[in-house]
Amino acid sequence: MDSFELNKIMGAVLGTCLGVLSLNIAANAIFHPATPEKPGYEIAVPEKPAGDGEQKSAPAQKDPPIAELLAKADVKRGEVSHNKCIACHTFDKGGRNMVGPNLYGVIGREKGTEPGFNYSAAFKKAAKGAWTAQEISDFVKNPRAYIPGTSMTFAGINRASERADLILFLNSKSDNPKDLKAAAQAQAGDKPGEQAPAQGPADNQPK
Repeated sequence: MDSFELNKIMGAVLGTCLGVLSLNIAANAIFHPATPEKPGYEIAVPEKPAGDGEQKSAPAQKDPPIAELLAKADVKRGEVSHNKCIACHTFDKGGRNMVGPNLYGVIGREKGTEPGFNYSAAFKKAAKGAWTAQEISDFVKNPRAYIPGTSMTFAGINRASERADLILFLNSKSDNPKDLKAAAQAQAGDKPGEQAPAQGPADNQPK
């Protein structure tokens, strides 16, 4: 190949490059893409409502009094519910202590007094008086909230009516079961303003 042919090839390559460069310059002159003031995308966030700036959640619904729930409770349903507790407790007279104490006769029993069971320090500190139906309901709802630091790991029974069923079952496991349901029904039958003067709580009423 002589120098003349080589020059023609080089000229063609250079001409092509110049043509592409010219087209690029012409395109930039015609089209002007907008450049944002700030890079990225802006995401619209809804403004907080006026006032204190935060939406307040609805207050937690308060459970009905245990006396009202016991009037509708059922010991058979409570027997079913007690299956949630048998991994840690026994319920028959003379039953052994397990992870938790034996619960025979627990209603009306002084807290923290089951022989042979090693209660946690937090439980011993909180243990005052005898177990009432209301206190058992509050404890079983959320043990760790009722007695912070307790070694009881049970998550609790949130439904109040189920706790009332369980309390009736616990009451049946006793040498001297209390007539909790009859007392609850009598209390529910009293109308406001027609009650007799209080003469102290009855032995079988939650205190």
